[in-house]
Amino acid sequence: MQNMLTLLSNALCRITGRTAGAQTVSELLIGLSEYVSLTSPAAPDLAQTQRLPPKPPPVVSARASAAPLVSTSLAAPVRSGDAGLHAARITASCSFADFTPQVTFDIKKCDLYRLEDGPSMKAELTREQGLQYYRTMQTVRRMELKADQLYKQKIIRGFCHLYDGQEACAAGVEAAINRSDHLITAYRAHAYTYTRGVSVKEILCELTGRRGGVSKGKGGSMHMYAPHFYGGNGIVGAQVPLGAGIALACQYQGNNQLCVTLYGDGAANQGQLFEAFNMAALWKLPCIFICENNQYSMGTSAERASASTDYYKRGDYIPGIRVDGMDVLCVREAVTFAADLCRAGKGPIVMELQTYRYHGHSMSDPGVSYRAREEIQDVRSKNDPIALLKEQMLSNNMTSVAELKEMDVAIRKEVEEAAQFAMADPEPPLDDMCNHIFKNDPPLEVRGTNPWSKLKSVS
Repeated sequence: MQNMLTLLSNALCRITGRTAGAQTVSELLIGLSEYVSLTSPAAPDLAQTQRLPPKPPPVVSARASAAPLVSTSLAAPVRSGDAGLHAARITASCSFADFTPQVTFDIKKCDLYRLEDGPSMKAELTREQGLQYYRTMQTVRRMELKADQLYKQKIIRGFCHLYDGQEACAAGVEAAINRSDHLITAYRAHAYTYTRGVSVKEILCELTGRRGGVSKGKGGSMHMYAPHFYGGNGIVGAQVPLGAGIALACQYQGNNQLCVTLYGDGAANQGQLFEAFNMAALWKLPCIFICENNQYSMGTSAERASASTDYYKRGDYIPGIRVDGMDVLCVREAVTFAADLCRAGKGPIVMELQTYRYHGHSMSDPGVSYRAREEIQDVRSKNDPIALLKEQMLSNNMTSVAELKEMDVAIRKEVEEAAQFAMADPEPPLDDMCNHIFKNDPPLEVRGTNPWSKLKSVS
């Protein structure tokens, strides 16, 4: 400390022309403040001052021009009675320009079947990508938790299958394909509806059966759609042959597009899957068949339901990959590899994403009668996909706790506002019940709704 004071004293003497002799910090600050003519307001009475938390730093791009990270304002001496109180104030203005813009991570190796080479074991992540993946997964998590709350309040009724715990699958798949590519999934569809471009407000309106829903309040949890997104299918495994058909259309049109066809480990034993596999392999369709293995088909563990739990090998003559579905970067790299294979005319391919659902199979399933609460908590504490990405970014200086907290607050607000809108939105009128059965057809009478009325269907 004495050495620092001596150096500062000598530097001040050279600048101001004074003789050396300042031995205290206060004297040095007084001399320097007089020389550079910096002023600051008088220090308030500390006894009457309430300590407030610091404001979060402003959000700026990591590529913004470098700015000073710390600015100092040296206060003029403030006298209190006969004693001299010399205040110095240092104001820190943090900029995100000093965050690491890009990091290359080592990721878990995938298990391969009938493939010589697999996805890269290195994954590059930019700061912008990391924040986007975090926002996507956190939004899905908050939206699903809000759906859980609304269901328990009996505002959402009927079937409702939640996706919390599996967010890395949806975020990673979407990051690896193009908007012009196609996607079809089963009834656990809320997350993919969001990643395909539908707003939280439209999803919650649909869940609550309101007119502002993405399917006008008539589809509910299992039947949501968007451009290049075909649902949301309520019949177990039925979406798989439909996905093969979409891939056939892509091949026929020659548009260099593909179809991602998702199903669960429970549907993996359906016969129609193997029929679709056979046709897709015969015609080399650009189709990525993805089994989201969340370990439990309804209330039965995979080991009790399947003679073989190597779902990525189920294609037999089709190549397969097994991926850590709790790591968004692993999912992204694996799906990118599979997409490149399909676009090169070497499709189809079967993938297995090993993941985990925190809720039961549906809201009617408490989820703890066939597995222990400790098992769920263990996955939450050790292998949560959002916590994993957060730790990767924080430990590599790609973001800050304050920035992520600010994002969390904004997401909570967005979801809460969407829920309030959904509860206030009116239900669709009865006259609208039979509309949109067909596309671009003239109005037609719908028989059998009840013996006394005939409803019209308008496209």
